This record gives sequence, C-alpha cells and structure tokens, in this order.
Amino acid sequence: MRTLNELNASVSALSVISTACGDAARVESLQAGASDQPVSHVLLHGIGSAGGSWLEQLEAANRLAGSPRPRVLAWNAPGYGNSTRLAAECPTAADYAARLWQWLDALGVNHPITLAGQSMGCLIASAAARLQPQRISRLVLFAPARGYGRADATERERRRSDRLEALRQHGPAGLAERRASAMLSPQAHPDLIGYVRAIMARIDPAGYTQATEMLAQGDIDADLATWRGPLVVASGQADRITPPEGCRDIATRAGQPWTDLGQVGHGCPLEAPQRVNAILGLGEP
Repeated sequence: MRTLNELNASVSALSVISTACGDAARVESLQAGASDQPVSHVLLHGIGSAGGSWLEQLEAANRLAGSPRPRVLAWNAPGYGNSTRLAAECPTAADYAARLWQWLDALGVNHPITLAGQSMGCLIASAAARLQPQRISRLVLFAPARGYGRADATERERRRSDRLEALRQHGPAGLAERRASAMLSPQAHPDLIGYVRAIMARIDPAGYTQATEMLAQGDIDADLATWRGPLVVASGQADRITPPEGCRDIATRAGQPWTDLGQVGHGCPLEAPQRVNAILGLGEP
C-alpha cells in the first residue's frame, strides 16, 4: 500500500487537459495511456470525489504495452475541479450527460467508447446511454447510485436537505473528515482513507449542491431500461453507501448479473483496483 504522499504525488504526475466545450464552458480531465490514440475509455466519478478517484485505472492505462494501447479520460464533472458548472440551478442527469457528449464532441470522439461510472457517475453514464446509445460500446457501473427520483417526496427531500445541511454546517473539509472513512471498507488502509479525504475536501460547494439536486431527481432504472448494449454492474460487499442488495437489484432490473468485487467499500476503483481494471480491460497481462 502506498503512503498518502505517494498517492498524492502519483495523481499530480498525471496529464491534465482542459477542453473548451462552447458557451464559455470547459471540462477538465485526467488523461492516461496513448495520447495519440482514439479515446477508448471515459470514467465518471462520484458526488464527493473527482477524476483522481480513478488513479489506479489511469496508472494501469499508462503501464499497458502492446497495440492498440488505450487512451483513458477521467473527467472532473461540471462544478468539480476546474470544470465549468452547469447553467441550471437544479440540473438533471440528462444535463450532465449533455455536457459529457458536448465535451467528447469537442475532443473529436466520434466512435463508441467504454463508458464507466462510479456512484453518482453511474447516473450520468446511464443518462448518457439513454441520450446517445450508439456512442457507447460498453456501459460499466461501479457501486451505482440509484437516485431518489422514485422515492416519495418526503424521503427525497430528507435525503436532499440532509446532504446540503451537512455541507452548510461543516464545509468541504469538515464533510470530508466525517464521510471519507465511509467510502471504503472498515479494513481500508489509513493512507487510502486520507487520499479519499483529500479529494473530498476540495469539492466546490456550488458544484456539490448542483450534484445533490441531480441525485435527488435521478432514476437510474428508467435510464437503464432503454439500454440494449453490454452492461456490467459491480460493487463490493462492504459498501455502506450503496449496499450490495441495492446494486444487485439494479442489475436484476436491467437483466444482468451483479458482479461481486469482494470485501471492499464504495470507493471500489481505489480499493479493488485489480478487479476493476480487469473488468475495464485495463488489467496487465
């Protein structure tokens, strides 16, 4: 296990690109693999996170040899990092998905990609699949957040207001202190928890608020109902945020088996890198 300093140094060494998407909007992303090759994978992070949560997958892409080598992008969602926030005060998953396709259009990505999400990123990925299914060769959902669009109004508002009140009371750093350990399994290394905490502490409150509004309205089952391509739904048995029974139900409703990642928590791309990399086709031979 790497130390916190080593993890921070590793993510700082990754290539960062900023892409103009029109309407004065920009999307920032981390890039790995072969920069001269077509984009093969796009990775979407969760609500309290950023592109750096895909560190293990990005580094795996950099290590892969042979031809063709992958080119992997992990975005900072609108309102995260240096990515421009969306215009809507209460955006939907479809709004985030529209920005995703606008960004990939600007990059000249006009071929099908592997689109992967983790947690909230799964809502965006599923909405993107509903908008432009022909542009996705495979949809991969890790520890998917279902959204609260189908919850009763009282429960939906409680979830929304609890998250926003915690942000108001504690700020990003305080929120990270309270929530980082819940992102991983009880046996996670303290330095890995520290890395998750550091990412969460840097969230922009306005971007996080927009993402909370999207999560409150989200309905992953409705978006997946239209998807007819290859689909993987995977999560860990120690996930305390999107427990395995909920992820299994999402998979079942979509007509797919649930993939068990073992005794790992919600931040499975960091805690189960070998299994996640293998699912994404980024595993070393």
